[in-house]
Amino acid sequence: MSRLHRAWRLPRIICLCTLLTFSVYSQAEEGVTDNNILIGQTVGLTGQIAGPVKEMNAGAAAYFNQVNKNGGINGRKIELRILDDKFDPATAASNAETLIKKDHVFALFQSRGTPHTQAILPILAANKVPLIAPSTGAAVFHSPVNRYIFNVRAKYQDEVKKAVEQFSTIGLKDIALMHVDDTFGGDGLAGFTASMDHFKLKPSLISKYDRAKPDVPKAIDEVIKSPAKALIIIGSATTVADVVRGLRAKGSTIQVMTLSNNASQSFIDSLGPVATGIMVSQIMPAPHLVSTMLGQEFKTIAKDNGVAPSYAAMEGFVAAKLLVEGLKRAGKGLTRDGLIRALESMHKVDLGGITVTYSERDHSGSEFVDLTMIGRDGKFLR
Repeated sequence: MSRLHRAWRLPRIICLCTLLTFSVYSQAEEGVTDNNILIGQTVGLTGQIAGPVKEMNAGAAAYFNQVNKNGGINGRKIELRILDDKFDPATAASNAETLIKKDHVFALFQSRGTPHTQAILPILAANKVPLIAPSTGAAVFHSPVNRYIFNVRAKYQDEVKKAVEQFSTIGLKDIALMHVDDTFGGDGLAGFTASMDHFKLKPSLISKYDRAKPDVPKAIDEVIKSPAKALIIIGSATTVADVVRGLRAKGSTIQVMTLSNNASQSFIDSLGPVATGIMVSQIMPAPHLVSTMLGQEFKTIAKDNGVAPSYAAMEGFVAAKLLVEGLKRAGKGLTRDGLIRALESMHKVDLGGITVTYSERDHSGSEFVDLTMIGRDGKFLR
């Protein structure tokens, strides 16, 4: 080969190598490097739900820390970037946009709140970014199926149905509902109405209150004036605790039940001496139950990371475990579409004590619902 010919071919080879290199890098998914997977979260680190969120995030962080300590996923460690939305839907949407468009996260993880999660749905769809394990049981995230939402916890309506069934069984048929006036409360109301109809019962009272500025004294007076012997409260921990304390201060002994969004030790602590006897539905196995593989794993990892066992921490732990399982199944050539397909391949997968199922037509995850009561020792009793 002549020198001229070799000289002519060299630029072509360099150009071809450059194009191939560019092609490889251009196919790399946002948020994924050889060493890291960047996951984003917008959640209320401050505001009404700060207590439960702190516990939930501690459980998730413990599991991620354990995975990273053991080499990560296919050599990549999980990095979680969290923005505080102060439990405000508009801020949640703004945070999601920042995480996706500015920080270039690979996926979003465990948002908190029904209107808050609804606010970020258009952003997920526009950017084709999945959200794993939103901490809300609203039916709107289950049906119709949203390709970018993968639920883990059971539906709120199933929790309400469990409560109505329990009250009816023990003879408390005069049941009232108090709910926050937003999509979370509306979802619980729909479940309450359907459940009461199913058991052929008529509500003693249906009362709603403003999420931002709840009129707690008015809500308490409505309950006391009603013939209700049992009360289901759907709302954030702060307002529910205020209502319970107010009822007890006025001498009411009505049986109170609230949903799993308040299944945290911080909620119990906020109730103080009036906590005993309050019922709380649960969408996770008991954090102290070591008769399952999940319970044993949670106990060990929580202890190693200084995390106090709680139902809220268990929810974060299971959500993180589910995300990691999906990432593992998606393989080394990690893409968002690959993660979605990997999760949709999970059918009746036992995470050690809670079973999740997904498909292209079902992103519901788990149907686990249990009822607990707060004991005299300030702990949840099954």
